[in-house]
Amino acid sequence: MSLIPTWREVPAEAGRVVAPDERLPWPATAAMGVQHVIAMFGATVLAPLLMGFNPNVAILMSGIGTLIFFAVVGGRVPSYLGSSFAFIGVVIAASGYGGSGANANIGVALGGIIACGAVYALIGGLVQVIGTKWIESLMPPVVTGAVVAVIGLNLAGVPIKNMAPTDFDKWMQAITFLCVGLVAVRTSGMLQRLLILVGLIIASVVYALLTNGLGLGKPMDFSGIASAAWFGAPAFASPVFDANAMLLIAPVAIILVAENLGHVKAVSAMTGQDLDRYMGRAFLGDGIATMVSGSAGGTGVTTYAENIGVMAATKIYSTAMFVVAALIAIVLGFSPKFGALIQAIPLAVMGGVSIVVFGLIAVAGAKIWVDNRVDFSDNTNLIVAAVTLVLGTGDYTLKFGGFALGGIGTATFGAILLHLLLKKRG
Repeated sequence: MSLIPTWREVPAEAGRVVAPDERLPWPATAAMGVQHVIAMFGATVLAPLLMGFNPNVAILMSGIGTLIFFAVVGGRVPSYLGSSFAFIGVVIAASGYGGSGANANIGVALGGIIACGAVYALIGGLVQVIGTKWIESLMPPVVTGAVVAVIGLNLAGVPIKNMAPTDFDKWMQAITFLCVGLVAVRTSGMLQRLLILVGLIIASVVYALLTNGLGLGKPMDFSGIASAAWFGAPAFASPVFDANAMLLIAPVAIILVAENLGHVKAVSAMTGQDLDRYMGRAFLGDGIATMVSGSAGGTGVTTYAENIGVMAATKIYSTAMFVVAALIAIVLGFSPKFGALIQAIPLAVMGGVSIVVFGLIAVAGAKIWVDNRVDFSDNTNLIVAAVTLVLGTGDYTLKFGGFALGGIGTATFGAILLHLLLKKRG
């Protein structure tokens, strides 16, 4: 399998389906790449901010990670790898991050992210050898839905307790999630797809008017943007391998497997091509990309649903446009001015956006149940879901000597083990 496929050029006709091994003329392919950068931009930048990571490094590593994924799958699976929200809860727990500014204990989190990537890559190797049936059996929809929901619910206290120190900030959080909600339901097209990013921009403008203009709160500081260079190396960070943090963060590999499995299945359905034979390669590529990202100070990465949405809307599945998108992200990663702009976003606005994002994660778990018609009249499903939700939301922690497994970890392993123990035989 060649690392770089030969794309067959097809005309840019309206409504034409473009397969993964085809491409539009290069100018049109470049434009589509820009659109995919815009689609993944909001979430890829938001995730590192919520964990105290450097956004420039995160965007840079998302581009590099996408190229790694592209190479491992031989350019056969259209996908962009962006910052994974599945890491937020465990990274905050492992590093003790308070929700504001740079994460002072980032090295410990990076070591855990690398461990997670290694586990993920090993799973990819196994899948490549023996197929995907065992994963689908180990993690049926009731398990994956419960674990995804727990990730959002476990994070609920972060924006509410740590990101609104004053009454003005609390009101500003409410204004922010209202802005996001209005964009979600009152707009359409690409504007609606960018609901998080557009809502964040609108809320930041409102914040500036109320603080810088009317003096109602801590004003926004734009001095960092003016003084930042247009181009320069981002602030890389080195990992620290702490056993507790690694044990806490590594189980996120299970979530990444579920996300990537769903991504490949969705793209297969949209393109009419059977991509299951690339599943192991997809896991392996994502795992390696996560390890590389963690080694430089970036977040763990995953396939992006936002890009599936763009592909579904345009009917263009060419992998060439993801190479363009990756190269654009790499250029942005080397712009300190871009990073300074992101850092200027007020904490209260980030808190309001976080409330929406964490809630959406929780609802995404419930959507897995709905889409797969999980039968809750079956007591096995009922108990697995009920126990998992409370373990994760209540941050149920188990200690094994010097090791501590936090709420998301216990919920993840608990869901899998409960289902194995309780499911009906025969």
